Amino acid sequence: MPHSAAGDRAAVRQMLREVLAGREDPEGFFAMCVSILGHQETRSQFPSIIKPLSTANIRLHSVLGSIYQGYFSKYYFNTNEGIGVKCETEDDDLEFALALSLLEMKDQQISTPNQLPPHLGVGGNASSVALNSNAKSQVNSSTQQEDAPGREKSAFVAQSMSGSKENFRENQIYKSTHVEGVDDKSLGTSQALYVPDSSTSFSIPNTASVSGQVMKEGDLNLTKKPKCSKNRRQRRKAAAQQIVGLTRSPSAPPPVLLWFRRDLRLCDNPALIRCLELGAPVIPVFIWSPEEEEGPGVTLAMGGACKYWLHQALSCFCASLERIGSHLIFIKASADGNKDGSSLHALKTLVKETGAQTVMANALYEPWLKERDDVVFSALHKEGVECKMFHSYCLRDPFSVSTEGVGLRGIGSVSHFMNCCRQNPGASLGVPLDPPVSLPSPTCWPPGVPLDMLGLARMPRRKDGTIIDWAENIRKSWDFSEDGAHAQLEAFLHDGVYRYEKESGRADAPNTSCLSPYLHFGQLSPRWLLWDAKGARCRPPKFQRKLAWRDLAYWQLTLFPDLPWESLRPPYKALRWSTDCRHLKAWQKGKTGYPLVDAAMRQLWLTGWMNNYMRHVVASFLIAYLHMPWQEGYRWFQDTLVDADVAIDAMMWQNGGMCGLDHWNFVMHPVDAAMTCDPYGSYVRKWCPELAALPDELIHKPWKCPASILRRAGVVFGQTYPERIVTNLEEQRSKSLQDVALVRKQFQQYVDKRSGCDLVPLPKRLLSEALGVSQRDGAVVSEGKQFLLPVITRMEFKHQLEDPDADAASNPYNAVLKGYVSRKRDETIAFLNETDFTASVMYEGAQRQERLERDYRRMEGLPPAPSNRGRARRTPTAKDKFSIVPGGVIASRN
Repeated sequence: MPHSAAGDRAAVRQMLREVLAGREDPEGFFAMCVSILGHQETRSQFPSIIKPLSTANIRLHSVLGSIYQGYFSKYYFNTNEGIGVKCETEDDDLEFALALSLLEMKDQQISTPNQLPPHLGVGGNASSVALNSNAKSQVNSSTQQEDAPGREKSAFVAQSMSGSKENFRENQIYKSTHVEGVDDKSLGTSQALYVPDSSTSFSIPNTASVSGQVMKEGDLNLTKKPKCSKNRRQRRKAAAQQIVGLTRSPSAPPPVLLWFRRDLRLCDNPALIRCLELGAPVIPVFIWSPEEEEGPGVTLAMGGACKYWLHQALSCFCASLERIGSHLIFIKASADGNKDGSSLHALKTLVKETGAQTVMANALYEPWLKERDDVVFSALHKEGVECKMFHSYCLRDPFSVSTEGVGLRGIGSVSHFMNCCRQNPGASLGVPLDPPVSLPSPTCWPPGVPLDMLGLARMPRRKDGTIIDWAENIRKSWDFSEDGAHAQLEAFLHDGVYRYEKESGRADAPNTSCLSPYLHFGQLSPRWLLWDAKGARCRPPKFQRKLAWRDLAYWQLTLFPDLPWESLRPPYKALRWSTDCRHLKAWQKGKTGYPLVDAAMRQLWLTGWMNNYMRHVVASFLIAYLHMPWQEGYRWFQDTLVDADVAIDAMMWQNGGMCGLDHWNFVMHPVDAAMTCDPYGSYVRKWCPELAALPDELIHKPWKCPASILRRAGVVFGQTYPERIVTNLEEQRSKSLQDVALVRKQFQQYVDKRSGCDLVPLPKRLLSEALGVSQRDGAVVSEGKQFLLPVITRMEFKHQLEDPDADAASNPYNAVLKGYVSRKRDETIAFLNETDFTASVMYEGAQRQERLERDYRRMEGLPPAPSNRGRARRTPTAKDKFSIVPGGVIASRN
């Protein structure tokens, strides 16, 4: 449908603003003007369009004027036909015809021995995006040679042409420049790109870092022009095809299916960049299959909060794709009635509808999802569809981590894992990839379903039909977009990172990055995060170490697929856990009577997040003091955390539940830990406002508050704030230790008699590495008796085995962290208790005196005392109804 003249002029003016802002070059702007307005309108209106620049920007006005004069002085247009072209000389006619032939060859992707290799497409806008997408990579010195600035016609006419057809072909020899690629786990194999200009030499930035060195922006020496000028030249070539009226060739390459899962970003997306390098149309696809996502066992891979974040992230990512000329196709797959499986069936249908011959995706590492991907790609490959998988979700591919040269001693700790990565380095990390500026679209889009049809953000309804919007606070607390992820990273690197090393445990200050949900859904790649963290002025090792913890979790999940639902240490499967559902519900709802625990659990419910220190606090309370099974905490976290991650949550809860590969040698005390993470009570006051009026010294243990302070604060246990569900914490801890000693004594075959460490069955993969057996001999390793591996065991448990009936206080290796407890706090609490006792005694004495005097007057027949004599009055500093001084006390002092 033709645009209105006013709309065309408005679009041109908007593009002119882009030129002034430096986001578009003059030649590309002129080409787009011809494309939008047409040749006749451009010839007549272009001088008036750029006239305001004669006073605002004389230099730009002269450049645009020279482009206009150079174009229309060589070509004139037949006004009757509108698109006919007549050249002034025979040589020019031949030159122009051959240029058109060259552009047509690019569209058709002709691959002959004298022209292009069969694996590469050069036409359209995709090549330019691929060239520009790696601006952070190292470049060859040949990039310093640039086109001459006066080549106004280089956008659509090849240079260095002679007057004959033979000389033209000889001068148009394609010069190749090679991309120094990485393996398929990072970006892909090396390819050769060809440039149709013999007078210009440049090289494409590497997609991997050289010798693993970190590069700086100052090391890039591309040109004196803006770094995106090369991309603008390529866009100008694409616009020139519209100028000369070329239509899309019917023999264009088939589209590529780009399968998005948990990589919802444009920045540093290797699968996306590889699609652009093919030069074919790209169809982004998201397939939702809840049956496949959950996998076997009780994984709870996608809880309610996680699904809600995914819904919002998909909406934002779809808008990002639309900004670069594409959009996301949503497909709701179901395994019902599909013998091939839901995702495989959906992809086969898409291949049949679109004619796609290539499917690309970034890898996932959950064992059940990797098995699904292997089956899908194998089936598609048998049908002639090329499938490629790229590594980007973790810094290190967990299936490539090896313990060779390090051994198995200390396995489960992050130090051991980092030693394994250093001893057995895999592919180089590479350089983060810049986002593309455009995405080639197909001529026909396959059908999909609306995002709401996936049911990710479905809210429950009451009986009266009203909706329960439980995600309202989550929606207000987060920016779900990729831009929001980068903004959060920048904010942290400019502020919180300076306090992270020493104060990341503080709950009352924003000292943590809050980037975990963005990492989980791939809105921020770990490689991009690591590069930015290394480039920051403050580079705390503790923060960078968190990425190693993340990779460690996925490595453990690949070794132990049952990690989310079954204890790794066999004796601990027989622990006598508590079955008190009231305690579990109180913990889930933040009504335990312990302010720090309640504040953390309420923050989790309202915002879907809490920092790592608070996760340790609530986990210790559930396991060590309530003696509830760790699986209950894992399930609740998976349902309520917006960053719920199967690998990380399972590893952490197993370690906290005393049955993981690593025994944490600490237990967070729910009161004393508050002295460290919330010394002034700000965190508790925010999430438990009913306790806001309590003083700092007592807000974390309100049961020790004097009655007068509780009255003034309006705190009534059991009404405004719950009673403590457990009053004797030390007794609960002792029972927990005794149960651990009992099961370890009962299953002594899983306890090393020499060291006292627990023994864990060794996975087949680790056993193969330990015995030096190759993967093909795995069948031999899988037979025979079970191999047991000593793992890290808490010293407290080793000592408890010698005296199972001893209490926790007498254990010299007591793991309870007392936190920061100052002497001043204890003295203040004692003073307040004494003052409250004195005030109570005085009040009782005054009441007794008033009662005796009243009885005496009645017995003697005297009139009652004047009413104003006992009238109560407020103290000058009183702020509530409880601060009332009894009248009898005042009367007795007069």
